[in-house]
Amino acid sequence: MSDREQDPGEKQRIPVTGRFYILPDDLHEDFIRASGPGGQNVNKVSTAVQLRFDLDGNTTLPEDVKTRAAALAGSRLTQGGEIVLQADRFRTRERNREDALNRLLELLRKAFEKPKPRKATRPTLASKKRRLDTKKKRGAVKKMRGRGAAID
Repeated sequence: MSDREQDPGEKQRIPVTGRFYILPDDLHEDFIRASGPGGQNVNKVSTAVQLRFDLDGNTTLPEDVKTRAAALAGSRLTQGGEIVLQADRFRTRERNREDALNRLLELLRKAFEKPKPRKATRPTLASKKRRLDTKKKRGAVKKMRGRGAAID
């Protein structure tokens, strides 16, 4: 069986990475009127897509990926645990649907990248010396300000 052919009992899957996928049941699309290109048509036809992905309700993604995806989503994450993406760059519904889905998949793929752990390092002797020299110069400049020149 090829990738395109599906077993009738198996739900359609949307691949994210090699082993991981999301289900269409986790996605909800609403069509709204766009503010972008479209001329007079923009006032008549709802071509913009508002894609909602139920991140909390998803069962196919690992928990650590969900946590990173929530952080990457930022203000696009609702209190209900949904990622909301709006696509209105194109004039047609189909292209806006593809755009919204591609942006969601890109965000999820980015969430699969594990952050590189930071290794604690100590400041070098030279950097400590530079910092103290800068502080001394800054202090001398500030000391010269004021009513009378303060002489030590």
